Amino acid sequence: MTSIQDISQLLAKRRKELGMEQADMYMRIGMKQQQYQRVESGNDMKLSTLLRVLEGLNLELSITPKQSKVSTPANNSVPQSEPGTLEDDKEDLEFWFGKEDNQ
Repeated sequence: MTSIQDISQLLAKRRKELGMEQADMYMRIGMKQQQYQRVESGNDMKLSTLLRVLEGLNLELSITPKQSKVSTPANNSVPQSEPGTLEDDKEDLEFWFGKEDNQ
């Protein structure tokens, strides 16, 4: 999504998919008619208003980084050692506590 207009169109589409009229929606979320109409017409809105509308449409907000031109795997996590071991922290531990002579 690149604009408020895109978000407004998505919200209106979702409302219609749920079989609701605008009146159903603004009553459902406790908003004035005029305020809700401004949301769907693409006017700028507060984040709190958007979150309220999303809740009424059973949607949630998700923020993700823009995709770069190079495709990357979905899981970019750094491989870690098995739980319960300190192998992944060995260098850090040696830095802070020194290397034990009897190892």
